[in-house]
Amino acid sequence: MQLISFSGVDGSGKSSQLTLLKNHLENSGAQVAYFHAVEFSLANRLSRSLKRKNKSFVPGQEKAIMKASRFSLFLREIFLCIDILRFKQYRKDLEKTGVEYLLSDRFFYDSLINIAYLKNAKNASSWVKNLIPRSDIAFYFNLSGEAIMGRERAPEQGIEYLNQKISLFQQELSHWNMISIDAHRSKEEIFQDILKEIKASHTN
Repeated sequence: MQLISFSGVDGSGKSSQLTLLKNHLENSGAQVAYFHAVEFSLANRLSRSLKRKNKSFVPGQEKAIMKASRFSLFLREIFLCIDILRFKQYRKDLEKTGVEYLLSDRFFYDSLINIAYLKNAKNASSWVKNLIPRSDIAFYFNLSGEAIMGRERAPEQGIEYLNQKISLFQQELSHWNMISIDAHRSKEEIFQDILKEIKASHTN
């Protein structure tokens, strides 16, 4: 089973491209599973349950948290570690069912970047970092904060929030062996690049 992850800041086009790829693979006869790191997060599920609202998760509609206490950040790292262990079992279970592709809209890379942002850190250094399982193909959607804020549905957190996260991602591209996709182009051009990279991975 091939794990393909889509990472990047809010509004960079991850979900749209993942949907295109999912439909393409399924139309080709492949068995495909969908994964979303935020929805999978045990901490987020508990939070939604305690608030007794937003129980049904909708990608892109979760309000981003801008600040967190040291204790809260420590708990986030603990929960991230638990989620990684849960994911490893989830992945093993999927492999038994014959699923050929697991597509991840955001991944644990994004979760760690978010923690680094909340820490106001200059990089994503954390004791959890080396526990994160590697994607077989990790795409990073490279889109400027200015371009994102110019879209019809711009993130309410603002350009400073976006630029800080973009900077954190760009520092980790080589560490996570991410393929940087120029997301300033049309959806079709981006999608064709994604298909080329996946095809190349099958021939290597």
